[in-house]
Order: sequence, then C-alpha cells, then structure tokens
Amino acid sequence: MTDRTGPGAGASPTGAGLVRRRRRRWVQYSALGVAVVVLGAVGVGLVAYEKLSRNITADEEAAAELARYEKERPTALVRDAQNILLIGSDSRSGDGNKEYGRDSGTERSDTTILLHLSANRSSATAVSLPRDLMVDVPSCRRPDGTRTRPMFAMFNSAFEVGGSACTIRTVEKLTNIRVDHHVVVDFHGFKDMVDAVDGVEVCLKEPIDDKAAKLKLPAGKVVLDGEQALGYVRARKSIGDGSDTDRMERQQRFLGALVNKVQSNDVLLNPARLYPMLDAATSSLTTDPDLASLRGLYDLVRGMRNIPTERVQFLTVPRTSYVYNANRDQLVKPAADKLFALLRADAPVAVAKDLPTDSASGLDSAFDYEEESHGNGKSKGKRPDAPTSAPTFRGNTAAEDACG
Repeated sequence: MTDRTGPGAGASPTGAGLVRRRRRRWVQYSALGVAVVVLGAVGVGLVAYEKLSRNITADEEAAAELARYEKERPTALVRDAQNILLIGSDSRSGDGNKEYGRDSGTERSDTTILLHLSANRSSATAVSLPRDLMVDVPSCRRPDGTRTRPMFAMFNSAFEVGGSACTIRTVEKLTNIRVDHHVVVDFHGFKDMVDAVDGVEVCLKEPIDDKAAKLKLPAGKVVLDGEQALGYVRARKSIGDGSDTDRMERQQRFLGALVNKVQSNDVLLNPARLYPMLDAATSSLTTDPDLASLRGLYDLVRGMRNIPTERVQFLTVPRTSYVYNANRDQLVKPAADKLFALLRADAPVAVAKDLPTDSASGLDSAFDYEEESHGNGKSKGKRPDAPTSAPTFRGNTAAEDACG
C-alpha cells in the first residue's frame, strides 16, 4: 500500500523513470487487476477470472433482510466514503473446521471489524468490535424463518441468531454508521490465505505453548503458516494478559503484517503466489451481492492502491469491563460515540500506541458536520475541514514493525 522506492526514485530528465514508477505503483496495489493481466498473459485469463468470481458466495438472504429494514437504516453522509463490515465466523462446519471445537449447529462472529475507507481514499481505519460487548440486538430473522425478539446480549450472539444481516443491523444501531458492504470469512479460508502467501512474520516477546490453540512457538521472529496463524490470532489464555482486548490488538498487528506481505512484489508480481492467494481468498468469502464477483472486489480495491501503510490504521472501539459482569464489555462513553461520529462524518482519525494527555482536539468540526448533514439526510459529498490535530485513539498502523 505504499511506494517503497521513496520520493523521486526512478525519476529521470526525460520523465521515463517517473512513468515507470507510477506504473509499478499501479501494478503493486491493484492485486485483482494484476491477477487478470497475469493470468491472461499465460492464456488462462478468462477461465481463471470466471473461476475466481464463482468462488465468492453472494449473501442474497442478508440483502433481502436488510432491504426489509431499509427505512430504519442510517443514511450515508459523505459520498464515496465506504464502510465494510468484516466478519470472521467461528463456524465448525466445512472442511478442516471441525477440529477447532464442537459443532453446536450454530456459529458466532469470532472477530468483527468495521473498515472505513475515506472518500478520497487517503486512509483506511479498521475498528475491532469486541465479541463480548453488551449491545442491543434487534429482532432478527432466524435461519428457519422465525424471528427473534429484541434483546440486550453479547455482540457475537447477533451472528448466531440472525447471521450477517442481524450483525449489520446491530452494528448500525450501535454506531449510526451505514454499512455499505460486508464480507464473511471462516477458519479454513483464513488459513488458506496465509499459506498462499507463504506465511506471515510476527515477533514474539516470549515463547508460546498453548495446548488449546495447538500452538508452540519460540520467542523472536517467527514466520507463521496458516494453522499457526489461526492459533495465534485466536489464543487467549497463554498470550499477553488473556483478555479479549489483548487478543484483538494481536489480531490487528497480524493483519498489518499480512497487508505488508500481500503488497510485496514477491506476491503480487509472482503468478505462482498470486493466483493461489486470490483463489484462497475468494473461496473463503461470502459477501453482499455487489461484491460477489472479482470485478466487484476489484472496483473496491483499486481505490485503495495509493493508501500508504502508515494510513492503514487499526484500533479497538473504546471499551471497558461491563459494570455487571467483568467477563463482558461495554463502550466507554463519550469516547466511543466520538469515534463513531468521526467515521460517519469521514473526519480524520489518528492512532498511537500511547495516547497523549489531550486526545479530544479537533472533534468540534466533525460534530458540527454530523449535525448539519444528519438534519436533512443529505451529504455535501466532501469531508469536513481537517483539524490541525486529528483526534487520537490507541492503536497501530500497518507500517509499524512489531520486531523493530
């Protein structure tokens, strides 16, 4: 996601170097576009393109359920800004998934991330939503066609009772942010994608020996294969302080490392690695109908090609232990509401490992924009003027080296 050649690299008096640099940047970041070009060059482009498109499952039932409640869903305030809900399913059904526990016939969202892409595609902000967060879950349609009653429950129960549509409606009620697209991936798909890029490097401060996660690793730099990566991002008891917050931060650091690995030339410009990665990624996806094709994903991805890794940000929604149960979470107010308002208004957000004393600067412009736009439900189609110092939340970026 960033041009590693540096400012002015490759430039020449004739301008040929600049042209080559821009071409390299375009190719580097347009992963799906590169796939079509590379596969076409070897004579199997059309067949491969159709196979990759067929791999993706369209979530038609969720689309129908969301259409039923269209009038109560939030309006989009800023034209071209996009919010994508990424849902990691803990389903034990399917090849290779049963070994991760008993299949109770239901599934919950093991990991949920709200990914916000700014309208001008200058930044991407991924916000983790704790699965144990206590929230209001609306009445949702069960798989058998019956409907649940509204309830106050853990966030991941929304996916269990009503699938992706129920999760989306719960997130929208919680954040007042319109979810434009959603993507669901299961355990098996996650493993395959990591294996397809020949593993992802992480840095461990201490050795890990977690029988529950089937994970035994030495301290220091370690390249995780798919099986190890799944254990690493899911483990809770043996790594860090054992909290779900610590686990989410570990997931965020891993995703940052995965972003760096995927964008590297040895993956995107190597057909032997690129096609398996795309095949693994698309085979594991269930998405809204608009994204359920290689073209749909490419249209979304191509606008992200110029986002530098330091502007690919990861954070967890401000949370604390639930007042009535220390094993559950609740939002920290007003910090969480401020974050949601900033994302809804497409206002700048910054992250840092250590929060400054005053992290609330620059919020007024975002709230003024939110109030003015929400009144008539229409968007001005632009972001509010950027504050001199963007509000800062605890988190990290894809540019950070955990081993540095």
